[in-house]
Amino acid sequence: MIKVDGLTKRYDRTVAVNNISFEVEKGQIVGFLGPNGAGKTTTMRILTCFMPPTDGTASIAGFDVMKSPLEVKRRIGYLPENPPVYPEMEVHEYLSFVGRLKGIPSAELPQRVKDVSERCAVADVSKKLISKLSKGYRQRVGLAQAIIHNPDVLILDEPTAGLDPKQIHETRDLIRSLAGVHTIILSTHILPEVEQTCDHVVIISKGLIVAKDSVQNLTSRLRGQEAVLVEVAGASTDDVRRRLEQVAGVSRVLHKDTRNGAHVFEVESLPGENVRASLARAVVEAGWNLNELHAAALSLEDVFLELTAAEKAQGGQQ
Repeated sequence: MIKVDGLTKRYDRTVAVNNISFEVEKGQIVGFLGPNGAGKTTTMRILTCFMPPTDGTASIAGFDVMKSPLEVKRRIGYLPENPPVYPEMEVHEYLSFVGRLKGIPSAELPQRVKDVSERCAVADVSKKLISKLSKGYRQRVGLAQAIIHNPDVLILDEPTAGLDPKQIHETRDLIRSLAGVHTIILSTHILPEVEQTCDHVVIISKGLIVAKDSVQNLTSRLRGQEAVLVEVAGASTDDVRRRLEQVAGVSRVLHKDTRNGAHVFEVESLPGENVRASLARAVVEAGWNLNELHAAALSLEDVFLELTAAEKAQGGQQ
């Protein structure tokens, strides 16, 4: 549904996007992550036909952004970081105006405005001037205009910026509900948002893609071995650590926390070793209480920081 191949954007001596390639399958939600200045917004502006690439190609639903920009625009809904709203219009007037621009038949327009207003939770302010709305409400009006014509692809740049926690939760639910019918690429600095919303992630740093995969695959690949969290009660920290270190296949034992008299350890195994059963047996045979034992994964924040730090280090060595 979205295909980017060798995309490059140069400004004089600055390379904002450097030969990037990725694909987004129909119905997927993909998180597009990177530090400020990484090239995320530039890529989105190219995908939405706001600016041309210097080199490479990009297509939406089979239409090239350079050769068929009008066809591309018919098939996308775009929410930039600052919603493109007209403050002097009332909400329902603005959505009707956008609907007409996007070619919705007059007979269908009132119902479409009603539907997206309810879906984006702006129906209660439909008669208010946009200039009188909070930033959170303006953001939701911006999302309503992006989906009013039921596009194949949604391109969302920081869609929860300025929202309170309840509104963020509601917006995440809305975005998840749009998956399957719509293909979504979502730029955000809020890493838990990607973990809770997206199927896959593309991480960009200094104009280069440093990773693209599912969150689960990325965390597993970076860790390189299994890590297990073990919570044990009934013994001292040192005794538990020594016992766990003696288990065959264990490479490292780290004390993470002590809570309510129980000690939490993160145990890393050697590559290819599954030590969960052996850890459980060691704790029980020692006569201690095994409160919890489960796999520990890197968070997306760990992945993001490690990958972008590695890219910075490589850049500094060149």
